[in-house]
Amino acid sequence: MPTARTRVVREAHRGVYDRETVYHILDEGFLCHAGFVVNGQPFVIPTSYGRKDASLYIHGSAASRMLRQLKDGIPVCITVTLLDGLVLARSVFNHSMNYRSVMILGRAALVDEPEEKLAALRILSEHILPGRWEDARQPNERELKQTSVLRVPIEEFSAKVRTGPPIDDEEDYSFPTWAGVVPLEMTAGAPITDLLNNDPQIDPAREVPAYAKRYTRKR
Repeated sequence: MPTARTRVVREAHRGVYDRETVYHILDEGFLCHAGFVVNGQPFVIPTSYGRKDASLYIHGSAASRMLRQLKDGIPVCITVTLLDGLVLARSVFNHSMNYRSVMILGRAALVDEPEEKLAALRILSEHILPGRWEDARQPNERELKQTSVLRVPIEEFSAKVRTGPPIDDEEDYSFPTWAGVVPLEMTAGAPITDLLNNDPQIDPAREVPAYAKRYTRKR
């Protein structure tokens, strides 16, 4: 159930509170924004993330401002947004966007148990590019010490979703202009393999893995 802090107020009919919808949005995205306040100064930092069950994981350098502050348990707001289309109405005022967004409120906890930390880093890696973790060198002890991983519980949350065509004022439906939706989606290009623009150290005979050839964010 939504809380007083997560209940959608404006356009309340677009509020969504079920975990299935929230998880689907989180699993399709891979960039979140973490908002927090330090000494009265707000900060919003973009970062990658991964999810397993009701936990969201973020990571970074142990020396980063964000992780140093969040590991002390200060309140954090995590947001993820997927943009699905530009909604062109007949009036400029009624232009909109089709989108799916999630907001999570809570406090982050430092993951310092070695096995859970390594597992969390795998979750992060597999969330961004499934299949890559087993195909690359995994973190060594020095790299693990230089990296902090935080866990944010997905407990207080809400989603907001807009779909469909433009909604105009009744008197504007006769205005002589096109109205409709311009769909937007994130697509992956073909992996770069030509020697001029690729890694100069790559073995030309090495095949591009299937997970790179067929990469997609669709879930």
